[in-house]
Amino acid sequence: MKVLLTDTIEKIGVVGDVIDVRDGFARNYLLPRRLAVAPTAGNMKRLETARKEYEAKIKLLRQQKEQLCAALAGVEITVVRASNEEGHLFGSVSRRDIAEELRKAGHAVEADDVLLDDPLRRIDTFMVPIQLAADLKTQIKVWVVREKTAAENPSSIPPATAADVVAAPAEPTPAD
Repeated sequence: MKVLLTDTIEKIGVVGDVIDVRDGFARNYLLPRRLAVAPTAGNMKRLETARKEYEAKIKLLRQQKEQLCAALAGVEITVVRASNEEGHLFGSVSRRDIAEELRKAGHAVEADDVLLDDPLRRIDTFMVPIQLAADLKTQIKVWVVREKTAAENPSSIPPATAADVVAAPAEPTPAD
């Protein structure tokens, strides 16, 4: 059955496309939800402006992604995590963590844009690919460093004051 899409549906088509779908998909899903209509000349003309608006929106998003891709070239971020002496992290650094650090740095990157097969589990420097679109790829450098503990950084411990020192209680005397 041929239908005219009234809305953009991911992996199906964009608004204004005439697509051929199975009858059941059209009757049970697209038509009741008003995502598609019959491909008449009047409907096609009516949806022509919606398609132009959608194409302008997509063009603007593409320009923004190209600018973001250029801005990400050469970016380095540092992620601080607790680890043991051998450099193995107690947790891991995931795609979400990297995207969050990039957002803190002012880059609008989503976790789905970070291409990371497995979470990072050791202290090291990693080149992590970022893919904003099928043809827009770049790499960033991620430094995973050890979190400083109080024992490693004694200057972070405030000096004790006289009020902080509690006098030890006197030893009890045996009862006579």
